[in-house]
Amino acid sequence: MSDLRFIAMEDQTVAAFRAGAPDINAQAPERHISTGGLPCRHCLADITEGDPYLILAHRPFPEAQPYAEQGPIFLHADECPRHPEGKGVPEMFLSRETVMLRGYGADDRIVYGTGQVVASGEIERVAGEILAHDRVRYVHMRSASNNCFQCRIE
Repeated sequence: MSDLRFIAMEDQTVAAFRAGAPDINAQAPERHISTGGLPCRHCLADITEGDPYLILAHRPFPEAQPYAEQGPIFLHADECPRHPEGKGVPEMFLSRETVMLRGYGADDRIVYGTGQVVASGEIERVAGEILAHDRVRYVHMRSASNNCFQCRIE
C-alpha cells in the first residue's frame, strides 16, 4: 500500500447537501432512486440499486477560475460513512476499467502533460508519478468516459 490519500467530500459539505443546501448552480440537489453503479463522492462506494441518491452540480475547487471545472456528482441521500483517507485505492475505482488522472498545481490549475486515462490497476503507480512532478500539488481522479470528478488524491 502506498502513502497516497484518496480524499472524499467532507462530512459537513455532504450533510448540508442532504439538508437541501444549494449546489454550485444555486439549485437544490435532486433526489432520485439508483439503478445501480452510481459513485458516491462521500463514501467512495457505488450507490446500490433501489437506494435513494442526490445529484447536484459540484465544483471541487475553492473559487471560480478558468480551470475550475464543475459538473454533476452523486451522493447517497441517506447517511454513509466518509471514506477513510489512508486505506488505499477505494474498491469502487478498482471495479472500473479505466479512470482519468490529472495533476493540478498550487494555483488549482491543470498542470499540462499530466492528464491521462489509466487502467484501474495502475491508479496508485500513475498517481504517484504525477504527484512526483515538481509543479503538481494534487491529482483529481475523474470518470474516463464522462470526465466527472470522483475524488482528490494527495
